[in-house]
Amino acid sequence: MSARLTLAGAERVLRQIRHDPRTIAILIVLPCLLTGLIAWMFDGTPVLNMLGPLLVGLFPLIVMFLVTSVATLRERQSGTLERLMATPVGKADVVLGYALAFALVAVVQALVLAAFAIWVCGMEVLGELWVVLLVAVLDAILGTALGLAGSAVAKTEFQAVQLMPVMIFPQLILGGLVMPRDQMPDVLEAISRVFPLTYGMEALQQLAAGAGFEQVRGAVGVIVLFIAGALLLGALTLRRRTP
Repeated sequence: MSARLTLAGAERVLRQIRHDPRTIAILIVLPCLLTGLIAWMFDGTPVLNMLGPLLVGLFPLIVMFLVTSVATLRERQSGTLERLMATPVGKADVVLGYALAFALVAVVQALVLAAFAIWVCGMEVLGELWVVLLVAVLDAILGTALGLAGSAVAKTEFQAVQLMPVMIFPQLILGGLVMPRDQMPDVLEAISRVFPLTYGMEALQQLAAGAGFEQVRGAVGVIVLFIAGALLLGALTLRRRTP
């Protein structure tokens, strides 16, 4: 692995994103529109204050997973990835280049979405705002890492899209969004502990209730470990040749 090649890969991905207005709209504008829609629907109620911090973390993860998995498959189908892998660039350089580029986008995405939710929609955060942003960025990077790992098993962009209900929806259902985890049957509560999104949602729920970094640092550490594991899996399963 080479830091120079990794940075060159990240620069290449960022250059592609910059020249794709539709991707920029999906990454930056779509989460704000969805949050604004929910704020409008529940105007005058405390729903946005309760759900807002969760949405700041969830929307970037879902959007990043979808964009990353499809973008990787598109490069593989166009032959760009295969030509890239024929050069001295290693698998880890490719995966980390993608992760670094989308991590930078995730920082912008989280800042724009949080600013929109707070100053436009009127969301109030009882916990420390910088920790909410930290968890939101980590969730977005987690979505990127899962997208890279998932794209390794998909052969077409359609299959990449189909991965979302398989890899993301069970995490949404069992992560505590539909029902508090401590009220679930023991088996489902145990299953939820192996899903990375569980820890992101747990941290955001605690922050929405007024917790600080000390209370959520354990969950933050687990998310970081899942990101590292997903990136390692993505690097190990990345194919040099397209079947």
